[in-house]
Amino acid sequence: MKQMRITAIALLAIALLLLAAGCTQPAGTTTSGSQTTPAAVTPLKELRIGYQPSTHQMAYITAAEKGWWQEDLAPLGVEKISDKVFPSGPSEMAAMQAGELDVAYVGAAPFLTSVGTGLDAKIVAGVNTQGSDLVVRSDLDYAGPQSLKGKTIATFAAGSVQDTILRNWLKKNNLTPDTDVLITPMSPGDAVTAIIAGKVDAVFLPTPSPSTIVNEGKGRIVVHSGEMYPDHTCCVLVVSSKLIREHPEIVRQIISTNNKAVAWNEQNLDEAAEIYVTKTGAKIDDVKASLNEWDGNWNSDPNLIVGPVLDYAKIQYDLGYIKKDLTRDDIFDLSFYQKS
Repeated sequence: MKQMRITAIALLAIALLLLAAGCTQPAGTTTSGSQTTPAAVTPLKELRIGYQPSTHQMAYITAAEKGWWQEDLAPLGVEKISDKVFPSGPSEMAAMQAGELDVAYVGAAPFLTSVGTGLDAKIVAGVNTQGSDLVVRSDLDYAGPQSLKGKTIATFAAGSVQDTILRNWLKKNNLTPDTDVLITPMSPGDAVTAIIAGKVDAVFLPTPSPSTIVNEGKGRIVVHSGEMYPDHTCCVLVVSSKLIREHPEIVRQIISTNNKAVAWNEQNLDEAAEIYVTKTGAKIDDVKASLNEWDGNWNSDPNLIVGPVLDYAKIQYDLGYIKKDLTRDDIFDLSFYQKS
């Protein structure tokens, strides 16, 4: 009996020690293998999204105007969707780097520039390919790239998709940017105004701005961006790494809502154009013309754009916009699209 009592006491002591160990286990860990579960995070009440007024990003605009972002994300605890419009990618990425955005519809090139200077975010889906145009003044005799020598071209700021593609195209055609051809950074609105007023010789802009100039009778489209750089990526869907770490289910739903809007736009192009006009104040004739004239397409699968985006990274490195080589893992998180 005495031996049994000693054994029972020993077993009880061991049980108490195990219980104490369980009570003092570090928060956010699990005893199942080597896996860990994240510590409790604060629910995300507001999702902040950046975008630009371009037909490239019509999926965001359609989903916003139809209320799909709010409707789809509310079950995940998101109470408010706030958006902010930017004239071009570099300013949008500056805002994201300052912590002002959770999600961005943005050109791949300015995203890469920002990653090269410390932005903690990833591309989780594509948005569109191609879709920008070189427009020259109506009275300019364009006979190929060499006829641009001595001319001034307005385009988006340094590090943007348009700036990157234009400079690379000029160099391939034996023209030195800012020496043979002056490149002036402007917002799309300012660039349209400048060419209409005859202040610049040409512009290189995403749709629908080229159609606005053509419809004003002040210019003509002479080169599509797909001719400068075939099948190039333009806009991408970027989310902060903080959102990925803390709210992966929200990231999956963002991609799903974007896919839904892309599919709807493709099946309802005229209505999508009208929704775009309501959101941006553009002219309906310009928007419809741009959708008929552009060489772009909407495409959300990020697996299809890995190569072109890595090419951008090399071009930007060669241009001096980024100071280090970026790898696929620096740029992409492909897991969410595969799981959506």
